[in-house]
Amino acid sequence: MVRHDTFTISRHLDVPPGEVFMAFADPAIRRRWFRLPGSAASYEHDFRVGGGETARSTFTGLDTAPERLEFRSRYVDIAGSHRIVYGYEALVDGDLRWTSLVTVRLDAETDGTCLEWTEQVTFLRYAGDGSVDLAHLRGASVLRLNGLDAALAKRNG
Repeated sequence: MVRHDTFTISRHLDVPPGEVFMAFADPAIRRRWFRLPGSAASYEHDFRVGGGETARSTFTGLDTAPERLEFRSRYVDIAGSHRIVYGYEALVDGDLRWTSLVTVRLDAETDGTCLEWTEQVTFLRYAGDGSVDLAHLRGASVLRLNGLDAALAKRNG
């Protein structure tokens, strides 16, 4: 059985859309905010329509066996510095857990950028009714955007 969910996170960033866009496109800036949890991480990034990103790491929680994490994405649409659309797959120990379509909108504001992150997720494997998995994914996305904000502040600070 699969479960479908959608969530949107809106956030104000204190830099223009072009700088936010570069934080997605430039691998050096991206590594400061886009990271998988765990150790022995590796990343490959090709920021163009048809390109994508592959990231792998090993995560060890308290009293749990190590898990091999993998993220594989493909860029579907990149519209200037105002929209990025990509699909991705999340695997744990080689098992596909979920896949998502993500739309990132970057709208100029007088004092920065309004970022709107919309994720449409299909959970293929989940615990219970899936609500914990959705909360985990949404929370991880919030943490990732916190990292984006910090990377932009550091770059401009």
